[in-house]
Amino acid sequence: MSEHEAPRVFVSYSHDSEEHKAQVRRFATVLHSRIGLEVVLDQWHDNVRIDWSLWATRNLKAADFVIVVASPLYRARADGDAPPDEGRGAQFETAIIRNKLTKDLEAGTRRVLPVVLPGHSIDDIPEFLNPYSTTRYEIAEFTDAGVADLLAAITGQGQYPMPRRGVWRGGAREPRRVLAGELPWTCTSPGIRRGAAWIDGLHYENSIVLRPSAPTTTGPGFIELDLGGHYQRFTTVAGVLDNARDPFQVGRFRLVLDGTPRSEHEVAAGKPAKIELDVTGASLLRLEMSRPAGTASPFGSAAVVVTRRGRPPELALGDPAVT
Repeated sequence: MSEHEAPRVFVSYSHDSEEHKAQVRRFATVLHSRIGLEVVLDQWHDNVRIDWSLWATRNLKAADFVIVVASPLYRARADGDAPPDEGRGAQFETAIIRNKLTKDLEAGTRRVLPVVLPGHSIDDIPEFLNPYSTTRYEIAEFTDAGVADLLAAITGQGQYPMPRRGVWRGGAREPRRVLAGELPWTCTSPGIRRGAAWIDGLHYENSIVLRPSAPTTTGPGFIELDLGGHYQRFTTVAGVLDNARDPFQVGRFRLVLDGTPRSEHEVAAGKPAKIELDVTGASLLRLEMSRPAGTASPFGSAAVVVTRRGRPPELALGDPAVT
């Protein structure tokens, strides 16, 4: 089954009464017509003469999932407590289902889904499906919300997916420091690279450097870091590179957290800026570096990163890290 194909679901139940058959049909209609599953129900195939045992065998084999609808007669027939000439169809289907579970219990447990419809009880689930020790699906109403848990088991997409695991600190009391270069970079502009940098006479081995090979007027240099909500504080030293070809340039840095600007800093040769920012719970940190042209702001719609002489910026973030 590809991700674009609807899961194929076989509905196994017993004909307890006309009312029960109608209830199962309404339930199957919701799954087929409203949810979009490929549902196989015997009531929709009674317009021609059929070998029902062969029909059941083929469809049970082809199904991605088997929904077992609980009822008193279904349980009796599945557990061998009914006469052999009573409910032969349910007895035949449950024998196949039991055989699949015996062959591969783990796979069978994922594939066979016990369902309790309104007016029925967990005690109506066949004993071989372990109604009290394995998951069952109690349908209170035939709505999207009513079948949400069942649909999660079929699609593998739960309502509350597990979040990404944070950084294990090994029981240390002090928060672990993670260099920005080790974080996932979701997006970056040309001219940005990892590397060493000298800022105001100090060497920073693990820096983020902006030094485009050619002038550009497309906006500030930037990098976006995936924090994933796992960190509390961002620290760095921002400045003009000591070996800049134009030592008199001014640099501007802006920090944007989850789309909201949080701080701006202006630097010059010999005047770096120490930056600390609370990033608790944030998902994305965008770091912008630019060299304003004239008096225009580098952070508006007319942002540029060159001077009037066309020289590119030569800026760096010294050893940026999160904890």
